[in-house]
Amino acid sequence: MRRLIALLLVAVPVCQAATAGYDLIIRNGHIIDGTGSPWYAADVGIRAGRIAAVGSLGNATATRIVDAHGLVVAPGFIDMLGQSELTLLVDPRAPSKIFQGITTEITGEGESVAPVNDTILRENKSYAHYGIKPDWHTLAEYFARLERQGIGINFATYVGATSVREMVIGYSDRAPSADELQRMEQLVEQGMREGAMGLSTALEYPPAPYATTEELIALARVAARFGGIYATHMRDEGNAETAALEETLRIGREAQIPIEIFHLKIAGKRNFGGVPLLRDRIEKARAQGVDAAADTYAYTAWSNSLAAFTPPWANDGGKEQLLRRLKDPATRARMRRDMMTPSDKWDNEWLEIEGPQDVLICAVNHSELLPYRGKRLSEVAAEWHEEPIDAIFDFLIRDDAATSVAVFGMSGSDVALVLQQPWVSIGTDDSATFPEGVLGLDHPHPRAYGTFPRILAKYVREEGKLSLPDAIRKFTALPAQREHLAERGVIKVGMWADLVVFDPGAIRDVATYEDPNRLAEGMSFVLVNGVPVLEEGKMTGARPGRVLRGPGFQAQ
Repeated sequence: MRRLIALLLVAVPVCQAATAGYDLIIRNGHIIDGTGSPWYAADVGIRAGRIAAVGSLGNATATRIVDAHGLVVAPGFIDMLGQSELTLLVDPRAPSKIFQGITTEITGEGESVAPVNDTILRENKSYAHYGIKPDWHTLAEYFARLERQGIGINFATYVGATSVREMVIGYSDRAPSADELQRMEQLVEQGMREGAMGLSTALEYPPAPYATTEELIALARVAARFGGIYATHMRDEGNAETAALEETLRIGREAQIPIEIFHLKIAGKRNFGGVPLLRDRIEKARAQGVDAAADTYAYTAWSNSLAAFTPPWANDGGKEQLLRRLKDPATRARMRRDMMTPSDKWDNEWLEIEGPQDVLICAVNHSELLPYRGKRLSEVAAEWHEEPIDAIFDFLIRDDAATSVAVFGMSGSDVALVLQQPWVSIGTDDSATFPEGVLGLDHPHPRAYGTFPRILAKYVREEGKLSLPDAIRKFTALPAQREHLAERGVIKVGMWADLVVFDPGAIRDVATYEDPNRLAEGMSFVLVNGVPVLEEGKMTGARPGRVLRGPGFQAQ
């Protein structure tokens, strides 16, 4: 029988608080420490933001005491692929994250928040969409802005290979000269010295596909010198995924750098059931000494730009050139032919789905298109009396190629098998958001609100695909090890007190594709660096999060 147990916050008299042994004690909890070990009964004492004691604290005093009887106490969850670099500037509390139990986010998928120049800032419509005025060009400057305003969760980022390419080459489909490649390497080095966790790529989205494997190896070698990792949205996740995986493993071997595969999946009905082959190839590489791992969000729909349906060549030169080509009948006809023709040269999402009913319109750029949020492409095409591909083209034109969509193209059994691999951690692949204000106007993928609770409810509690200790390990110790966060990810004396307290029988996701702006339920208490950001299921508004800098960081 499910028990909903409220946390008891005990106020300590002022005279006692002055001599308290701890800032906070969590008593009587079931400790799941992040290592994968079974739960054990213990108290946790917190002092100066860190875990000061774990065990039976008896009559020890504290400024505050939390009674966690019957509840799980675990390390704070680490989001291995968030997208919150801009939304943290809108709502620093990160509500959708903390209600999931997320206390740390790693972001920067291919296009990182820095380095940027004026051309990149003009190309990215999200700044205007959220009313953000960028006042940074480097990671150091961006981190300084975050630290001035304060944030509710810990935050770290990669330096994006796409951003580095855009800084030097722009959006053109060509190889860098020797001098340009050297400048790109210098930008990666600068990013690593400023605190990036490593180098990232998102090789499906132009201009990233224009980079050769050799170019990526050269950049990854720079990140490796500073102790970083190579994190990648591979070049293909469908019909040519085997080749994309081989490229990824080659980069790891030749650059001598650990690999993190973003949102490992296999897309397209013709590829359903193919995860065992991917798993076996990764296991073989690991046996050969390649430090390869992955993450997942464990939904059967992915989310990306509607422009990702167009061929890479159509994006040569950036969004303005894509829009120009979409308006030209001959070029538009060529794009249609390419989308209808099977190829292993690019990740053709159109041929990976059953039809337009598998595409859900999410965020839009222009207000006149707001009524289409939450509608399927099939509905849009019917309303506009167009063929579905023409509806894609015309929606992109009307929205300045800034529309995001959810795409249903994965098998549930494949998703579950990826999740069960011991080297797979968890990432939402989405930004921190909130049902109210400007963020509430978006229509995100439900993973933005529900990834971690959904795994606990669906794959642990309901289906038994994971044990609770193993799920917690995937949320905590595994990603902490991957990102070299030596002082986070497990419950142990001396670690930073990123902690969650929840009822394993009550925690659940409630966000849906049709109604995504709904905060997860069941998380009672969340601490970031020892400070409560969630108390009895309610936000405190505190901003105790820190910018976490990578191993190559060098203070200026």
